[in-house]
Amino acid sequence: MRGWKEERSTTGSRLSRRVLSWRTAQPCSLHPSPRGEPLPLRAPGRPFATPPASGRHKLALAIVGLGLLFSACKMGPDYTRPETPTGEAWRMVPGTTESIANTPWWELFKDVELQKLIRTALEENLDLRVAVANIEEFQAQLMIAKFDLVPSLDYSGHVFGYRNTNTGVFPVPGGGALPAASKNGLTLSHEAGSVGLKWELDLWGRIRRNVEATRAQLLARTENQRGVIIGLVGNVAQSYFTIRALDLQVQIAARTLKVWDEAVRLTRSRYQQGYVSKLDVDRFEAEQAGTKAQLVNLERQVVQAENQLSVLLGRKPMPIPRGFALTEQPMPPAVPAGLPSDLLQRRPDIMKAEQELAAATATIGVAQALRFPQLALTGAVGGADLQISSSSFGPYATFSGAASLTGPLFSASALGYQVKVSEAQAKQALAQYQNAILTAFKEVEDALIAVQKTREQREAQEAQVAALQSALNLADKRYRGGFASYLDVLTAQRDLFQAELGLASTRQQNLVSVVQLYKALGGGWSPARPSEAETQPVSPSGAKGGG
Repeated sequence: MRGWKEERSTTGSRLSRRVLSWRTAQPCSLHPSPRGEPLPLRAPGRPFATPPASGRHKLALAIVGLGLLFSACKMGPDYTRPETPTGEAWRMVPGTTESIANTPWWELFKDVELQKLIRTALEENLDLRVAVANIEEFQAQLMIAKFDLVPSLDYSGHVFGYRNTNTGVFPVPGGGALPAASKNGLTLSHEAGSVGLKWELDLWGRIRRNVEATRAQLLARTENQRGVIIGLVGNVAQSYFTIRALDLQVQIAARTLKVWDEAVRLTRSRYQQGYVSKLDVDRFEAEQAGTKAQLVNLERQVVQAENQLSVLLGRKPMPIPRGFALTEQPMPPAVPAGLPSDLLQRRPDIMKAEQELAAATATIGVAQALRFPQLALTGAVGGADLQISSSSFGPYATFSGAASLTGPLFSASALGYQVKVSEAQAKQALAQYQNAILTAFKEVEDALIAVQKTREQREAQEAQVAALQSALNLADKRYRGGFASYLDVLTAQRDLFQAELGLASTRQQNLVSVVQLYKALGGGWSPARPSEAETQPVSPSGAKGGG
């Protein structure tokens, strides 16, 4: 047997390039006692106990003793967590013990309407229902795997009856006949019933490794459900902020269109009076038409964004209720990211990848155990009754027992390659686990820089909009007084319009960056790993925590 061991580093500052190394596995343990003491075969100072006199009892006890002796053996490597990258701080901000991920989503998002939408999504989203059903499926799979460890019972019964009316012969199989001894023919009847037992002794740990793999798959599905909840809360918030940003842009476009309508009316009047040329009228009408086209496009985007959010809510396309305006959405004064090492215990995708690695590691033991003989014990106890004509034999009890030993012969080589397949799958799972960790660090760093820079960008654009608004007021006064050309007003109005649309988009990006950081950090879930007792499926309506 070969197994994998973990190469740990005392510093723990970087990912090991050779996490999986090969070593010779320990022999099967013969120390079932908690303190590791050898199993006593006889009492000190006394001879071995005399076995029962019956040879069948000797054989049965020997088989059971052999099965118990080797029940501690498990083929394949035991899972140990690979070395993972750790650090004391993020690239953009210093590490702290506090984290925005510890904040429940209903405290992070203050908009009451947004909170209602999130709760609706947690109750009715179809992707979340699929995740819950996956957990239920693997809970049943785990129970099936556990039942293989204990003996299975079955029952059987049959009734047979035969009547021969020919008093001269008694038919036998094959078409022959024998002279009948009874003048009245022959009557046969037989009734029997039994209860049987079958037990496969897990000599090499195949069944226990399969239980380990199934349990890890169940935990992986549990982490997947948590990931769906976190992603769902974040996606609903992002879609809502997108709708509110589009609403603000629609308001800006509608307000600007009214300004252009007034400008076109005034310019046409001045043209009729001979103060301006037809070129001025055409220019203002072009800007009016362009603004109207943008308004129509924004209105289209609003409806499509509402439809997208409706799907997240598990409903058909419908209007979405609004709460705070985009400019009224509260922003957290600070967004502490916490410690980088917290991600390993908080991010569901990392924990899911680790459970998949544990399952793949256990599968190696299953594949290795299939190359060795399998020992199964069978037995049955029952009763029967036999009647021949007027003679009765019974009722009587029946007992049966057997031991079977089966193993591969010519297929052993193919099973050896199956072990290689399992080992390769475990290596893939290890790479995916390491990649999940790196991706998590990357997403957190991206979100941190986005939060910081979008806030700075928003502040700069707010100053830009204020300056352009002042410039437009001056240009309009000068144009109305005849001291400036239409080009000054047109340029100032166009610049202000684009700057206001850009500011609305940046406000949205600022809010979304906080949501993305919240998701990247694990979304307010407890860092404690779920125990086996906590792997019961959480109904969408009962979802709680950081979502």
